[in-house]
Amino acid sequence: MNIYDIIEKKKHGQELTKEEINYFVDGYTKGEIPDYQISALLMAICLKNLNLDETVNLANAMLNSGDLVDLSKIKGIKVDKHSTGGVGDTTSLVLGPLVASAGLVFAKMSGRGLGHTGGTLDKLESIPGMRIDLQMDEFINNSNKIGISIIGQTADITPADKKLYALRDSTATVDNISLIASSIMSKKLAVGADALVLDVKVGSGAFMKDVESATKLSEIMVSLGKKFNHKTKALITSMDEPLGFAVGNSLEVIEAINTLKGQGPQDLRQLCLALGSKLLLMSNFADDEDEAKEILETNIRNGKAFEKFKEFVKAQGGDISYIDDTSKFKLSKYKVEIVSKDEGYVKKIDALLIGEIARDLGAGRITKESKIDLGAGIILNKKIDDFVKKGELLATFYTDKEKDINLQVENIYKAYEIGEKNKETHKLIYKEID
Repeated sequence: MNIYDIIEKKKHGQELTKEEINYFVDGYTKGEIPDYQISALLMAICLKNLNLDETVNLANAMLNSGDLVDLSKIKGIKVDKHSTGGVGDTTSLVLGPLVASAGLVFAKMSGRGLGHTGGTLDKLESIPGMRIDLQMDEFINNSNKIGISIIGQTADITPADKKLYALRDSTATVDNISLIASSIMSKKLAVGADALVLDVKVGSGAFMKDVESATKLSEIMVSLGKKFNHKTKALITSMDEPLGFAVGNSLEVIEAINTLKGQGPQDLRQLCLALGSKLLLMSNFADDEDEAKEILETNIRNGKAFEKFKEFVKAQGGDISYIDDTSKFKLSKYKVEIVSKDEGYVKKIDALLIGEIARDLGAGRITKESKIDLGAGIILNKKIDDFVKKGELLATFYTDKEKDINLQVENIYKAYEIGEKNKETHKLIYKEID
């Protein structure tokens, strides 16, 4: 067996065997097969695709390239959530304490943001003292004690995926659905929660631009979960505008806190209730959707979800005085308010552009080494379908970059389209895949 023959075989659209997939994944991870040959194979895969069996075998090969996280010492039903990435996507910070307050264990390994998508770890680190680099025994103990722990992923989990993704990113081979699905699911399966809900974003601020491709990706990922005996469901949700009002690390933490107090934006609340309900149903904590949502809504009303967030922050070293008084969060030096030049309804908001503006204000990274300004970001004062008067506040942003202010004001205007009312109301959740 050799890599040349494997490239040739996939170039002609033939199915790769499990042994061939294991061979190239193992060889590349160990440095025995060079970048240029794996690049050729990745391009052949993009052009000819992988079938479901090949995708399962690729996920399995990457899954077994490193350590598997043993959660057996954690009591109760362990649940997890994965989002394919978006703008203002604060769901983990709300969903985790919400389902933990209902008795599930939210044991999650998260990542950092890159580009226009924010990372859960960066958001958490805007809370002074908050630790995301817990040792495994701390992660397990916190999960057992309070039902929630969120940490960074260790370098020993799916090293093959990390190496392959870096190569895909530099060779224009990221956007193949089988490669995306196997990459995501290998990481999720390596941690091994009992139930997993996938939030697959679609729209201008998401990787998937249409519902058809998002559906195909969701179906493959759910199939992978079931092939590995993990309860898995997916929701296809809109990213045609940022989720919630806040885009930026400290701003999103404040918004998550407000949501847990029952005062947050309606779309963020609705999505967290929908995702949480799926986890309760998969874990047999409720008989139907209505009962599941009522359990979660009750825990927002009675304060249990908010108190669970405080427990979580305290357990990981965070200063809970910031949770009780969000005015303590330090925002960036310059506060800029943008008012509407027109009167009418907000027809569109370019979520991708809003994410890029937030990044350039300092809230995101262009490279993994980029330093984040945790106090930078945007508050959207108007969302799709809202009516806005001329001179009324559209958005507010915070930055330390004084020289870029005028440019970003103009970019905010470009992101908004104001005109006649849309014929159809903006939809948040398109469909469920199970």
